[in-house]
Parts: sequence; C-alpha cells; structure tokens
Amino acid sequence: CLVSGYFWSVTNLLRHTMQFHQFGGKTAFLLTLPTLSYLSLEAYKKVQSDAVVHALEKAEEVVEQADYLYSCGETEKLYQLLLQYKDSDDAEFLWRLARASRDVSLLAHIAANEKKRLTYEAFEYTKKALEKNDACFAAHKWFAVCLSDIGDYEGVKVKIGNSYIIKKHLERAIELNPKDATSIHILGYWCFAFAELAWYQRKVAAMIFASPPTATYEEALAFFLKAEEVDPNFYSMNLLMLGKTYLAMKDTEKAVHWLSKAKEYPPHTEEDKQVHKEALDLLRKIGA
Repeated sequence: CLVSGYFWSVTNLLRHTMQFHQFGGKTAFLLTLPTLSYLSLEAYKKVQSDAVVHALEKAEEVVEQADYLYSCGETEKLYQLLLQYKDSDDAEFLWRLARASRDVSLLAHIAANEKKRLTYEAFEYTKKALEKNDACFAAHKWFAVCLSDIGDYEGVKVKIGNSYIIKKHLERAIELNPKDATSIHILGYWCFAFAELAWYQRKVAAMIFASPPTATYEEALAFFLKAEEVDPNFYSMNLLMLGKTYLAMKDTEKAVHWLSKAKEYPPHTEEDKQVHKEALDLLRKIGA
C-alpha cells in the first residue's frame, strides 16, 4: 500500500510536470521575464549609479583643480581648464568660469577689444549659473560683479541704473552665505562708490530714480571691517579700501595702518600688484 501510494505520488508528480512543460511552459517562461527584467533594471540602475558617482567625482576633481589654480594665481591656465565646461549645466563650473573670464580680462597684456569680449562673456556665464541654480551664493555674487563691469561699457546712466540690481544680488549672496567675506567686501565697495559719487553722477542718478541710491563712508567701513572679521587678511583690495575709507573720513592714523597692510600683502595676482602700487602712492601722498 505504501509502495503503490509512493508510485501514485511519483506518477502524478511526473504527469503534472509533463503537463506543466507541455501546457504551462509558456506561462513558466513568462513568469521568468519579470525576474530577468528586474535583474536587468537593477544592473542598469547600478551602471547608471556608478556613472553618476564617477561624474560627481570627476566634477569634484575639476573644481579642486580649479580652486588650486585660482589660489596660485594661474589665471590663464584656470580659464583654459574651465573653458572646457562652458556648456555645463553645473552652476559651480559656470560661476568659476565667469570669474576666470573676468580675471583674464584684467590682465595687463590683454587688448582692449579682447577685454570687452571677456567682460561680456563672463556676464553671460553668471546669468547661466543663476538659471541653473538660483540658490548658489557665488552665482549671485559674480552676477553682481559682472553686471557692474558691463556698466563700464554701457555708460554712467546704465551703470547707475543697474545699481539696485547689483545690491539686491549681493544681499542675496550674503543671505545664502553670511561667511563669504568677498560678498561683504563688494557690498562695502558699493557703499563706498555711492558715498563718493561725483555731483554730475548724482544728477544722473536723480534723473533715473525717484529715490537715487545713497550710502555713506560709515556704511562702507562697516562692511569692510565685517569682511575682515569674517576672514582676516583674505583680500588685498579689502585692506586698501579700509585705508581709503579712513582717509575719506579724515582718520589718517587708521588709514596708514590699513594702507601699510595693503602694501605688504603678498602679490599673487595682477590685482594684488595694482593694490600694492596704489597703497604705496597713497602712503607717499600723505607723507607716511
């Protein structure tokens, strides 16, 4: 009975198996598809994930290399490196390229027409950077700087007309990153520029705005000092502007202190060299 029962079970098992292969083979094949598709999808996802990780690592490497070249004052090498990524959708590349374009335009050997081209090119990169990431503080900062540069070619009316836009983007940059000394410095520079605005420029401003932009040397000084507090000795121009602001406020002793620091600042860039020269000239002028 046990043996016959065993053979009945085996026979039934074989019969069901044969029926499965005969009639259910197609079903069995279909049932395996989701598993194979799932495995393929997982493999695809892994490949995609690996590709994304590799791309991110590559991007980080380029940014690190770019920041190193910037710290070394290798302006033209930096520009050539970042120019390869001019069609990038990454704001981190784009604002750095804008800065590099602008820095190249400031080099002494750059011809006037090339300087103008680079200035407008830099502004276009900042616009694209903001389009890609409006929460990028550096994109706002360099948009403000490059928009101001454009004004040098568009005339006093346009430059003053852009002033509120420039200030808005600088304030937004500081809001996004309160520890960025450069943004604070530039806002101080904005205040200084309007504090010393010539009379004819004030008339232009009054024609453009019902309430034209105004600022005081005291406001400018507060921003320059704040920038120095956030990042001491970070920028030769901030040291120079502290000296110039104290001079404008008739505080010669403090002016000499900051102008001397600007003169002694190690010259890494073309701008540092210009700062050194201006600080030296001002110190001689006041007999220090």
